[in-house]
Amino acid sequence: MAESRTTHRRDLSATLASPAEQPTRAETAAAISPAPLAQAIAELFGTFALIYIGVMVLVAGAPSLFQNGTKDLVAVALAHGLTIGVMVSATMQISGGQLNPAVTVGLATARKLPVIQAGINIVAQLVGGTLGGWAAMASLGGASIKDGIPALGQGVGTGRGILIEAILTFFLVFVVFGTGVDQRFGARLGGMAIGFTVALDILAGGPLTGAAMNPARWLGPAIAQGAFPNPAVYLVGPLLGGVIAALVWSFALLERRTGR
Repeated sequence: MAESRTTHRRDLSATLASPAEQPTRAETAAAISPAPLAQAIAELFGTFALIYIGVMVLVAGAPSLFQNGTKDLVAVALAHGLTIGVMVSATMQISGGQLNPAVTVGLATARKLPVIQAGINIVAQLVGGTLGGWAAMASLGGASIKDGIPALGQGVGTGRGILIEAILTFFLVFVVFGTGVDQRFGARLGGMAIGFTVALDILAGGPLTGAAMNPARWLGPAIAQGAFPNPAVYLVGPLLGGVIAALVWSFALLERRTGR
């Protein structure tokens, strides 16, 4: 009986351990290791939501967003940021809530995601983005969704566009690693922090490049519309920024564990 009480107390103390001693969400997700198909499905629907909402708010909401010739950046930023926040939170325990090829490539670069799974996730993201573009077009009665495709602002060239997208995506992937990968944070409210980063990036870079920060955000509606403006900006820029952020975290900031 005494041994039973001791065992019970030991179990209870483990349950009440400090957050630092408890398995983080990242560790739990890694231990569960959802099937590749489940991860792909989560990525597909999460990315679908981002593109659908993003296109709808820019196209369906255009009359109110573009009053007096100016765009209501706060509304656009909130629409994208809130969508990312809730969908990352919803899919974090399944796929990590990547929803962005730049994030996925960054995770693979830092060896936080197997290359094969990264490839599967990217395909799912691009399919989800394309379906989101088509669904938005269908919801709008077949109207053009050209205004929902990220595009360069007046006077912004390809080189400057790549630079801006790379910097904005660096911020995004930096926050992904800090809140969703680093086990010291434990992914607590990581989805909302990532969503806030998307919103602030749009407030800063929206007038210049549309602040895509995500190849799927550009390619999905571009495929649906059949128009592909400035592909280098929206493919090279985000991927470059994501890889740089991943390397910074991998070599300088992530806690290195020994004895495992």
